[in-house]
Amino acid sequence: MTLPKVSVSERLAAAFVSMSPALPAAVTQMCDAVLVDVVGLCVAARTCDYARATLTASAESGPCTVIGHAGGFNVATAALCNGTAAHGEDYDDTYEGGPVHAGAVIIPAILAASEQHALSGKDLERGIAIGCEVMCRLCLVAPMRVHKAGFHPTAVFGALGAAAGVASALSFDATQWFNALGIAGSMASGIIEYLAEGAWTKRMHPGWAAQAGYRAARLAQAGFTGPRTLFDGEHGFFHAFANSNGCDFAAMLDGAGERWLSADIAFKPYACGTMAHPYIDCARKLAAGGVRPAEIATIECKTAEGIVHRLWEPLAAKRNPPNGYAAKFSIPYAIAVGMLYDDAGMNEYEESVVHDPAVRALAEKVSYVVDPDNPYPKQFTGHLRVTLRNGEIREQSQDHFRGGRDEPLSHEALEAKFRANCRYGGWSADRAAEALALLKGLRGAARVQLDPLRGG
Repeated sequence: MTLPKVSVSERLAAAFVSMSPALPAAVTQMCDAVLVDVVGLCVAARTCDYARATLTASAESGPCTVIGHAGGFNVATAALCNGTAAHGEDYDDTYEGGPVHAGAVIIPAILAASEQHALSGKDLERGIAIGCEVMCRLCLVAPMRVHKAGFHPTAVFGALGAAAGVASALSFDATQWFNALGIAGSMASGIIEYLAEGAWTKRMHPGWAAQAGYRAARLAQAGFTGPRTLFDGEHGFFHAFANSNGCDFAAMLDGAGERWLSADIAFKPYACGTMAHPYIDCARKLAAGGVRPAEIATIECKTAEGIVHRLWEPLAAKRNPPNGYAAKFSIPYAIAVGMLYDDAGMNEYEESVVHDPAVRALAEKVSYVVDPDNPYPKQFTGHLRVTLRNGEIREQSQDHFRGGRDEPLSHEALEAKFRANCRYGGWSADRAAEALALLKGLRGAARVQLDPLRGG
């Protein structure tokens, strides 16, 4: 194979290293929103068993913050623990067109790097923006193929995104920047077998990617080289993680550094898998319109083929998830809990709700048919066709993801979510207000300092 004179990763590096330091307003707003959302989620999860296990296993002292915990930790511990906590309840941001969860990877990586290297708020902002953007752009190369190959896109794209974000925050030159990506390609990992029984590994993926990306960037900074043909080489990244050589690198490169896909990052109103959200909205609307669960005979849903293996099958298991985490990746459960509880937040995935006989009985009535015209992954949609016991048909559809580009959550709604997550994690209203004030001023800070986010 003839190697290119200028590789894809070299072109990507050139675009981001040479871009204007002034970011568009929509991008700075995204940086603020993702920062607030992720920190709130870290507080919410700080006492959860998986978060405690991660900290217990990895705690090493240093100057960095593990949000909601006393003391200082090294950069790898902070990145791993904050990334795991941020993604642990599947309540973090998403990108329509992925799906990928950029914030849970990039915020922990850049916060840890900022504390470790005494960076400014402007450095932080640049790192968040470019890290998130790279993750979003990677979604365009081989849509759906990474999931089909058995890998978690947030995990494998996250290592590259974190490397790009840290490299940008630390003001690398173009050679260091593409070397960081090349190195991170050998650190990327994360399989989706957690789906089988609701194991915890998905929770860990963003944290692992965050620390891997930081380490890759530091190696590149020290002169370690990575393959410049990370993407376009015979044994490149997508050959490994998507079983494909038919990749659209032009889509990833188009407008890089000028047109910001990450400005459209979406924020979740429900604490579960992204593609379940429109179905929950439909279920809640039907219940509000007078459909009573006791009167339902069957619920048939149209769905995208690309999400069947993660959120619909095996159908018997999805109707009866073994635990709260498995329930987060079940559309039958999401429909049932949305209809019966009129929400699908943190409380609706507690074990007591998951094992509620009424929820299980309603989930048993849910089935699906594949719609060949479904626009996934460009758009996330929902559809319910309810047949009542008297033969009446009630139907509800939604053609977008609430919280996304077509119906974004308001600034007020995001702050309300932050306060609710802090309350769930045991922080007082005053403590939450103090943290929110810190985060709002962080981009303008001469030095990133996160002490108010420490402790219980």
